[in-house]
Amino acid sequence: MDLDGVWLAAVADDDVRRGGIGLDTDDSGWTSIDVPGHWRNTAEFASSDGPLMYRHSFRAEPPAEGRRRWITLDGVFYQADVWLDGAYLGDPEGYFFPHSFDITALSGMADDHVLAVEVTCTPQASSTGRRNITGVFQPPVGVNAAHNPGGLWRPVRVYDTGAVRIDRLRVLCRDADDRRAHLRIAARLDTDRESAATIRTSLDGAVVDEHHVVVASGNNELEWNIDIADPALWWPRALGDQSLVVVDVDVVVDGEVSDRRRRRTGLRQVQWDNWQCTVNGERLFLKGANYLPTEALPADATAERIRSDLLAAADLGLDALRIHGHIADRAVYSTADELGLLLLQDFPLQWSHARSVRSQAVIQARAAVDALGHHPSIALWNAHNDPTAADIAVRSPGRTARVRSIASQQLPTWNRTVLDRWVKRAFEKADTTRHVTAHSGVPPHLPQLDGTDSHLWFGWRHGEAEDLARFASRMPRMVRFVSEFGSDSPPTTAAFIDEQLRRHDWPALDWDHLASEYGYQRDVFERTFPPTDYDSFDEWRATTQYYQAHVLKVQIETLRRLKYRPVGGFCFSRLNDPWPAISSAILDADRTPKVACDAVQAACAAVLVVADPLPDLVVPGESVRMDVHLVNDLRHEIDFAVVDAVATWSGGEQRWRFGGAVPADDVVKVGEIRFDVPEADGTLTVELAMTSGSVTSTNGYTTTITPP
Repeated sequence: MDLDGVWLAAVADDDVRRGGIGLDTDDSGWTSIDVPGHWRNTAEFASSDGPLMYRHSFRAEPPAEGRRRWITLDGVFYQADVWLDGAYLGDPEGYFFPHSFDITALSGMADDHVLAVEVTCTPQASSTGRRNITGVFQPPVGVNAAHNPGGLWRPVRVYDTGAVRIDRLRVLCRDADDRRAHLRIAARLDTDRESAATIRTSLDGAVVDEHHVVVASGNNELEWNIDIADPALWWPRALGDQSLVVVDVDVVVDGEVSDRRRRRTGLRQVQWDNWQCTVNGERLFLKGANYLPTEALPADATAERIRSDLLAAADLGLDALRIHGHIADRAVYSTADELGLLLLQDFPLQWSHARSVRSQAVIQARAAVDALGHHPSIALWNAHNDPTAADIAVRSPGRTARVRSIASQQLPTWNRTVLDRWVKRAFEKADTTRHVTAHSGVPPHLPQLDGTDSHLWFGWRHGEAEDLARFASRMPRMVRFVSEFGSDSPPTTAAFIDEQLRRHDWPALDWDHLASEYGYQRDVFERTFPPTDYDSFDEWRATTQYYQAHVLKVQIETLRRLKYRPVGGFCFSRLNDPWPAISSAILDADRTPKVACDAVQAACAAVLVVADPLPDLVVPGESVRMDVHLVNDLRHEIDFAVVDAVATWSGGEQRWRFGGAVPADDVVKVGEIRFDVPEADGTLTVELAMTSGSVTSTNGYTTTITPP
């Protein structure tokens, strides 16, 4: 029985807590509210931070003899206290996995019932001592206070089982190749009496395993393996087909199915070596983007919007998405399975957390594996993003703040040294089939000099876009996998921008409001693109969007040119905006593309001719050198390619021709452009064109000749 629909709710003050849980409560003055949903979507609670008491009346006859009855809250954001008919059931915590309660005894007392749930989602006032494991869904990380996601955001259901219930089911692909694959299945069985049971496992409806067990009253942990001969493998989109198999696990007691769980999975093996990813023995350079929540309030995300986002990623030529700072709607994972997109999954520990979260973080890490481990698209678990909150410090003005931030990376901290390791161990214990990182965006530090993936904001928070290449030559370990880079720009269309332009004359907008509510990084923009330097908002917006495209082009090309030497891939920041914002997204909240979309698509083409970038300015007589590379992501060799290059300036040009072969999944230097900047004014361009049969690629670079 689904309990979705219209419930009643009231702000949970002491009077509501005392009287709101009973059968005979007068709730005639309470407010109607949709479940699933968020209380901020209801006008009366649009500015509330809760907590709210939810009530729902339903009628159900008692379960049949020998049957048990359960209530499952599929998603509570973020904590709750639960009562049925005034009897206390429990206090679930954690937004992304289900919480179930045995109501067999209560169901036998009456046919009419009232379910009461007090839901709490406390605002997180501090960026250094967060207590909710909610990642980017809660401020001060990523969204403003208007986006409190509290509520019963997934369905609530009542259902019956036999004497034995499958409380948890974990399905993992241990290994796979062309000849054989192995599934590791773990289950927790709950029963109120000792029972003899048969555990039956089916693949696509065909029974492949049956074994008999005797379960004791309480919780019983079981684990078994399924051996599959000649499997149809699941592949990322760049490597093959996305074959999926449905796994059913039945618990049979006295000849009847007592409970059943279903998982859809794929048979594949993912391995990482020095941040290079291999799937089923095939190495794959990962071209990816950070994916933030589909919507600011997760219940608002539709399957259609999710599929559109992931198709957009595939159309851009991406192989991977980093699920940044949150666990997403389940449709994200099933769609990625179908489309062959690999997912780098962040656990929703974002920045710094209070010491009190450790035990809950461990519980929720195990729950994440239970809920998501069967998805073949998930290639990696990351326990914690930016644990030292260095990002905040770097944004602070002044050299002292930046030095303090760098120094802090070398000192042990509660978050990076203790919490991260606990959560990492929890993932490793629950899932032995995937690589686990303790944190993301932490540079090498004693004693962990190997470091992790890197967040390198050259051209935005520091330096120039072209500095990434120089940095890579000096510190190659730091570019093995770059999981955040890019620059910000305003959206192409947004109501909040229109309102500002109606209320204020350019450039005297309310920049403080835009900073606090819409993510405007005032210090960076005023250093890089001072609004006072532009005649109109449209001019300023266009400049920032073209610059964003430039940054992504330069840095994606740089990383692809270093393919496997040592770069294993990248995820730029970011694909989408969940809320209206001035941000690094290339698709705004309305999914209107920014200029950078075209640049990303070109830079992520399967075959790319690429050269070293030109400096912003050159002077007559200056020597220019540009190495020309061919990047081949295809799974076959390019036998012979011809590359034509031409440098053009006012009144002249110079041409070059190179040729060569490129092995499959490799990058090769095919030539070198050398010339002296001529005595001329204006624009200098270098255009590249590669042909090899039906395979073509073009590219271009521009600079300005200026007097010395």
